[in-house]
Amino acid sequence: MADKQVGIVTHWYDKIGVAVVKLSSKLSKGDRILVRKSDEEFKDTVASLQIDHEDVSSAKKGDDAAIKLSQRAKEGASVFLAS
Repeated sequence: MADKQVGIVTHWYDKIGVAVVKLSSKLSKGDRILVRKSDEEFKDTVASLQIDHEDVSSAKKGDDAAIKLSQRAKEGASVFLAS
């Protein structure tokens, strides 16, 4: 089964390890995600989720959500819900 795409990385903040993701679907804290750009990919769990510098438990389609990640996510990378 293919993973469901939930967004695209629009910005990466290297010093704090945070990706800004333009969401095309709902995303919640605790969700397991796959970040993929060409042949580079990694899985992570959404432990920290913010919208406009405010902690939220979930974000909806159209939101620009900030997600703390364990590895660098390149701009333009696709974000999927991991199966």
